[in-house]
Amino acid sequence: MNEAQTRSEVLAKGALAVGAAYGALAVGPYVRRALAQSGSGDVEIVNFALTLEYLEAKFYAEAKDRVRANGELKDLIDLLAKDEQQHVEALAGTVRQLGGKPVAEPKFDFSYGGTAGFLKLAQTFEDVGVGAYNGAAPMIESKEVLAAAGGIVQVEARHAAAIRLQNEEEPAPVAFDEPLGEKAVLKAVEPFLV
Repeated sequence: MNEAQTRSEVLAKGALAVGAAYGALAVGPYVRRALAQSGSGDVEIVNFALTLEYLEAKFYAEAKDRVRANGELKDLIDLLAKDEQQHVEALAGTVRQLGGKPVAEPKFDFSYGGTAGFLKLAQTFEDVGVGAYNGAAPMIESKEVLAAAGGIVQVEARHAAAIRLQNEEEPAPVAFDEPLGEKAVLKAVEPFLV
């Protein structure tokens, strides 16, 4: 294997891990219906992840045009949009490599006003994502995926801290993040699926 293949595989595994952590709990009935066509196992987990990554990628891509940001916040929005789009691409590719069909991107409605509204919603998505990962981690069966998820959740937690700093809040207000169950995650995410 060459270095590019190894890096691609690492990115795909990392994206899969994040998706397994976030997606399995976060996207609810819409994705369950969509996944009925794709079977089970790894394809199902990656498709769950892909749907949540669609949500995050769309949110930050829209924010690039919608939020009047400059300086540090503009750079942060650009970084998050890029990261989430890379997750979408890696997850869709992983589904195909597993012989499945990537779930279709749902429509989203992000109702917020101005920069303050964007930052509040971004903090919700980031904090819920980390909580969803912590809630899902015990369900990950593959040690390889779990190891990759451990690496990815650290980056996601840094994203959450950066958003919290933009909101002038403590970046790490507690010593241990609370794992979130399905009900709490769905309550936070479902309102944005059309």
